[in-house]
Amino acid sequence: MTTVTVLGAGYVGLTTAACLAYLGHQVHAIDIDIARVRRLASGHIDFLEPGLPEMIRYYQQAGQLTISNTAWRPLTSSEAVFICLPTPAQPDGRADMTAIDAAIPQLRDHLAPGGQVVLKSTVPPGTHRRLTAALARNDIAVVSNPEFLREGSAVQDWLHPDRVILGSDAPDHSRRVADLYHNITAPIVHTDPTSAELIKYAANTFLALKITYGNMLAELCEHLGANSTDVRTGLGHDPRIGYQYLQSGPGWGGPCLPKDTRALLAVGEQSSADLGLIKALIHANTHHQHRIVTLLDQLLPGPLAGARIGILGLAFKPGTSDVRDSPALPIISALAARQAKVTAYDPAVTNPVPGLTDHITHASDAAAALTGCDAALLVTEWPQFAHLPWRTLARAMRGNTVLDTRGHLDADEATRAGLRVHVLGKSSWPQPDLQLVRARGSKPA
Repeated sequence: MTTVTVLGAGYVGLTTAACLAYLGHQVHAIDIDIARVRRLASGHIDFLEPGLPEMIRYYQQAGQLTISNTAWRPLTSSEAVFICLPTPAQPDGRADMTAIDAAIPQLRDHLAPGGQVVLKSTVPPGTHRRLTAALARNDIAVVSNPEFLREGSAVQDWLHPDRVILGSDAPDHSRRVADLYHNITAPIVHTDPTSAELIKYAANTFLALKITYGNMLAELCEHLGANSTDVRTGLGHDPRIGYQYLQSGPGWGGPCLPKDTRALLAVGEQSSADLGLIKALIHANTHHQHRIVTLLDQLLPGPLAGARIGILGLAFKPGTSDVRDSPALPIISALAARQAKVTAYDPAVTNPVPGLTDHITHASDAAAALTGCDAALLVTEWPQFAHLPWRTLARAMRGNTVLDTRGHLDADEATRAGLRVHVLGKSSWPQPDLQLVRARGSKPA
């Protein structure tokens, strides 16, 4: 059994602490948020993550996991310290390293000789070398070990990863960290620290690129009268492309993809590398989020101002209560700016959302969100939205417009209930008058 300390009891830190305990290690988690530590001591976790609360409670009761506030004593007996501290985006896109920098003096002063610092936070390339220099201790090893956790399946992803990335200038240091992952079957990529750090940014940015490409194709399909589902199926059969992340939707969001994409762009600008593609990617994602409101305006028989819009889903994805950079936020803000009245329901988001709550009325369920609305707008594809009682809902709605941004609703059932269902990327959209388009585009004689 190895004694391990985890710095940070947020999303990544708690998952890391619980999974390390599951692997048989003695784990101490440290977080400076006193209120959070108290809630964790009573078994309450601030976010929705399947299986994680049960693991936290079980290993705390077993004495294999402790969670405390600024108790640095465990560092003196820990063989490894996992840094799982937040690196939020600054206004210019660069990662804010304040939390990690603040921990350096404690690590330098308290970590036992021969200990290891495992950098799991998402950090800009070059952080490992800067951290090593700041620690100024030759008897401490630093290894970059980025995480690739998906909210909603974090425990599964941690214990059954696609790969484990270990970045170090000394192979022995990487092998010692690899030993902590015993009983986990996954390819281990040994590389230098800067490459390890870049892999995390590159992976998330590539996923964002693929999502945006799928959204671009969906918009093109609407204009051409094609079916984006069939186009995606035709692409997905090519093993070089695959099906994943090509589904049409309201743009990408969440705590990782927007932050890491902007951070990679900032890294490129600092290094004078041409990352124009990434800049275009961010712009395109904003376009796909804003166009949802434009489409809704086109579909409504009357003006958007004063219209009542029922929104299904606020979290950036199903299976989580996280609304950070959710596509729902800019969509609702744009609706509010157009003076629409918004009622929203999300099965996991029940607390007030800063910057959002003032623009919406929270509903207790889907039926309440859609009652009296002129249009229903699906943003998050929660499983319970797939088979809603549309005959009942249609009678409760004031209008008959349904905009499904995920292709998730039972469109046939809603159509039979008398509703007009529009799905991104499908050929059900009103087509432009081609003669009028040609006339407008023709040159004067």
